[in-house]
Amino acid sequence: MFDLIIRNANLPDGRMGIDIGVRAGAIAEIAPTIAAEAGEEIDASGCLVSPPFVDPHFHMDATLSLGLPRMNVSGTLLEGIALWGELRPTLTTEAVVERALRYCDLAVSQGLLAIRSHVDVSDPELVTVKGLLEVKEKVASYIDLQLVAFPQDGYYRAPGAAEALERALDMGVDVVGGIPHFERTMDDGARSTAALCRIAAERGLPVDFHCDETDDPNSRHIETLAAETIRHGLQGRVAGSHLTSMHSMDNYYVSKLIPLMAEAQISAIPNPLINIMLQGRHDTYPKRRGMTRVPELMAAGITVGFGHDCVMDPWYSMGSGDMLEVAHMALHVTQMGSIENKRALFDAVTVNSAKILGLEGYGLEKGCNADFVILQARDPQEAIRLKANRLFVIKRGKVIADTAPRVARLHLEGRPEIVDGASYAPIAQIDNQ
Repeated sequence: MFDLIIRNANLPDGRMGIDIGVRAGAIAEIAPTIAAEAGEEIDASGCLVSPPFVDPHFHMDATLSLGLPRMNVSGTLLEGIALWGELRPTLTTEAVVERALRYCDLAVSQGLLAIRSHVDVSDPELVTVKGLLEVKEKVASYIDLQLVAFPQDGYYRAPGAAEALERALDMGVDVVGGIPHFERTMDDGARSTAALCRIAAERGLPVDFHCDETDDPNSRHIETLAAETIRHGLQGRVAGSHLTSMHSMDNYYVSKLIPLMAEAQISAIPNPLINIMLQGRHDTYPKRRGMTRVPELMAAGITVGFGHDCVMDPWYSMGSGDMLEVAHMALHVTQMGSIENKRALFDAVTVNSAKILGLEGYGLEKGCNADFVILQARDPQEAIRLKANRLFVIKRGKVIADTAPRVARLHLEGRPEIVDGASYAPIAQIDNQ
């Protein structure tokens, strides 16, 4: 007897017509046919069943604050930072908690059940830290929320930032953050990288830096981050987020940089929606779009996970908490259009990002947590094409969100009454499963 059986599911690895049996919140059996009964059954009807979406880079302390205290008129990164500097002194813990919880509701509806959020520690009162630690506790039963101590205004540049970061870590923040390219000099950026990696090594914590989020090809802090990772024995525990300067670097330098990153086992976290919106602002034409070298990083064996970064905040007025929208944009800007490419992009918002966060029990194998999203699509590439509807979101074997199938009714003589976009999967693609 199972608590739940999902029947006739397609899996991201290409397996089709699979049953998944759940008992006590974990996957107890996964097979073409499970000849047993369950307290609840869901017929996936050939739809894709995936582990939950994972966002490895977000700013939950700022989310849903769009328009406070005013709009970002220029749409630039620097005006967004200035706006956040105006808003930060007015923040209350209650406001941070309320907005973050609302975003978590949206995330659950999108099947997004694990998030790594950077938390600004530039405020000596640590209002955002207090707020998001409270949120982390409140959502623990349905969202894995990791927090990064992020010195938004610079570890050395902002007075008191170093001490505030240590206090945030003492309070229970999970990850050491940094922003070396925002320090006053390249030398200060390198020094901050060394200091923060040393702190992480001493505390046994992971590292996740905003690194080289600029069009400047001479911003090469990822090189320093890789070297410090090796020096402190942090291999496999460090991520470089954004890495947009790599878009502008010459190929010879990158041919040395990527192997160094691979040696250091650094993960890369591009943020496609925000990167292409904020970068290249000083260009006329040709105009750079600021995405790092995703295909080359993947080819080198570097774990690449995509972040949403922002939703309706001083930096980005768009966003919906939909990680398939993130993958969809990444596909276009990286020109990764093959079937294999699309599967890799789907991995970048699921299994790769779960690996970056170090999530335990994540996946679709026996013994893994019974955490699933059932998508109104046949396979990963169709899920990205359609930005597929989430039919069911399941946490530890319990349905925590559901959405009716997305269909349209036609009123045309001689034509079908119902149109389901998911039924338009190309035959050649189906045969290639």
